[in-house]
Parts: sequence; structure tokens; C-alpha cells
Amino acid sequence: MDPGNWATAIAGSSAFGYTLLSVVLLANLMAVVLQALSARLGIAAGRDLAQVCRDYYPRPIALLLWVLAELAICATDLAEVLGVAIALNLLFGIPLLPGVIITVLDVFLILFFQSRGFRYIEALVISLIAVIGGCFVVEIALSNPDWAAVAAGFFPTTAIVSNPQMLYVAMGILGATVMPHNLYLHSSIVQTRSFELNDLGRRQAIRYATVDSTVALTFALLINASILIVAAAAFHKSGYSSITEIQDAHAMLGPLLGTAAASVVFAVALLASGLNSTLTGTLAGQIVMEGFLRIRLPAWARRLLTRMVAIVPAIVVIGLYGERGTTQLLILSQVVLSLQLPFAIFPLIRFTSDRTIMGALAAPRWLTITAWLMGLAIIALNIKLVGDVVFS
Repeated sequence: MDPGNWATAIAGSSAFGYTLLSVVLLANLMAVVLQALSARLGIAAGRDLAQVCRDYYPRPIALLLWVLAELAICATDLAEVLGVAIALNLLFGIPLLPGVIITVLDVFLILFFQSRGFRYIEALVISLIAVIGGCFVVEIALSNPDWAAVAAGFFPTTAIVSNPQMLYVAMGILGATVMPHNLYLHSSIVQTRSFELNDLGRRQAIRYATVDSTVALTFALLINASILIVAAAAFHKSGYSSITEIQDAHAMLGPLLGTAAASVVFAVALLASGLNSTLTGTLAGQIVMEGFLRIRLPAWARRLLTRMVAIVPAIVVIGLYGERGTTQLLILSQVVLSLQLPFAIFPLIRFTSDRTIMGALAAPRWLTITAWLMGLAIIALNIKLVGDVVFS
């Protein structure tokens, strides 16, 4: 639930109403399956996805996958930088450029919680998610959406693929939901759980981890759908079909919903969203670098390195276009994630179906086939998207 979800949901719902709710649902179902495979790999093989790629692929392929994973993490970090900077601007009036620089300070927040143990990081993430969820309960109550139209929006239409503008936003939603770096992250953090190191203990751990991630992703679905529902009810319904900037959405929410509290709650949830994704992005960066390269950097050094890479394009866009270009850059960063997805998905499917790696805990055939179909569908949609961009 990072700021990329906000950018894609606001742009898509203001233009197309509730239509893209079906994409939110399908993307979430894909995430459920892929996160389950990721947990299975970490528990059964005792290694994360990055480590398995390093061990079983030729070094040039492993290095290519590392570079692509790092690009995905930088794209995610870019969304976090812009999201937090925008939230600081909306809440406290801090200009975007200084706000971007301030985001570097979250290194110290992460170091503080890492020093106290992984359970403290989990507690912080849960708290931030609770803040986001509470904010959107308030926003939905204020926006009074058309629930019949909401229900209809969960059924996909061919227009999503045939309309290039809709497909672009849809792939951004997909990238923002099924994030490549989360597959590396989940395969590592499930190993922090205590379980018996035999097939029975691992099976039980896989079952619990699958339930755990499915429940978490169900909450993510509710919140991501809520962002889209609120924006559709507030903007599309009122005829504001060209709201593409988060700042514009913030400014319009209060007048349209009849209370200034709507705008404040919106900004608070955005800030919580940016801080939440900052934690997971940092952890994923450490896991990817250590897994692929066996390089262990101090947490502060790894965080600063990734953040500096994200800050540069953010500063360039703000310098050239001001506030007007930030949300479009956010959406582009999520589309980049969708293009990166197959390079994490197919290694994950390959390894979780391999009995020499997984033993008796290899993924069942139906699960492997389902994951393959999802991966192929993502490739087909990415090809269509690139074709639309190149030949438009």
C-alpha cells in the first residue's frame, strides 16, 4: 500500500469511475498466489528467492536478475520519496524539494526499529496500516459511493485491454499491488518464524504463512479498493474526470465531500502509506543485495544508497515541472514494476515446482499451473502496453 497505489487509483478512478476495481481485485488474487509460493520457497528450501537464483542460475543471468530487482526497488523507493514529500507538503506546507530531502531522515527511523528486532518492525507496519484503514473508513462514509456501481466495477471488461489509457493505469495498479521486491522479501522474512525443521513442521509453517499473507493481502485489497472508490465517488461522479495529481485530489476532496476533514484525513493516510512502504523497501533491498551478491551493507548505508538513487529523478522532475509532474512520475514508476514482474515470477515458479530444491514440499501442480497462467497473462499485457506506447 505505497503512494503508487494512490497515484494509479486516483488517475484511473477519476477518468474511468469504478471500472478498474476489477484490476485491483485480480491483481490482489495474483499477489495471494505468488506470496504463497514465496513463503513456500523460504520455508521449504531455507533460502530466499535471491539466494536460490544465485545458486541455480549461471552468474550472468543471476546478475541480470539482480539488476532488474534493484531497478524495481528504486522504482518503489521513488514512489515512497514522492508520496512522503507530497504528504508533508499537504499537511505542513513544506515545499516538495525540501520534502524530498527530508525523506532521507527515515533512515534513522528504520535503524531504530531494526535495532529492537523484527517484531517491532511488524508492529509498526500493522499500526500504519491501521491508520490508513481507519482514514479510508472515514473517507468512504463521507463520499457516499454508488454501491451498485461499485459491485459492477469488480467485473472486468474488455475496455481495460482495448483502451490504451486504461491499460496503462491498469498495469500501474498491477505493479503497485504485485510488487517484484515483495517476492524476494517474503521468501526471507518467513524464515524468522519458529517451526520444527522436518516436513511436518514445514508444512504447518507453510499453511500458517499462507493464511497470514492472505489475510494481510485481504486488508490491502480493502484499502486499495477504498482509495479507488473514494476517488471515483468524489471526482468521476462530480464530472472531474481529469484529476491526475494527488495534490488536486487533496484540494478537491474537502469542497466535494462538504468537510475540510476529508482532505486532512487523506493527507494523513498518504503519509502513513509512504512510511509503511519505506520499511518494506529497505528490508527488500538488503535481502536482494545480500542474496545475489553476498554483500552485506550496514542498514543505514543500504538505505542511503537506494534513497539517493530515487531522489535524483524526483529532484529533476520537480525542478523541471514543479508539482505537476510528480503524480505522472509516480504512475510511471508503478508501470515499471509491472514490466519487472515476470523476471521475479518465473524464477519463483520454477524453483517452487522443482523437487530437487523443495523436496516433498514442492508446489502442487494446480498451483504451479495457476501461477504460470498469471505470469503469461502479465507478459501478454506488458507486450500490449509497450506496443500501445511505441505505436501510439
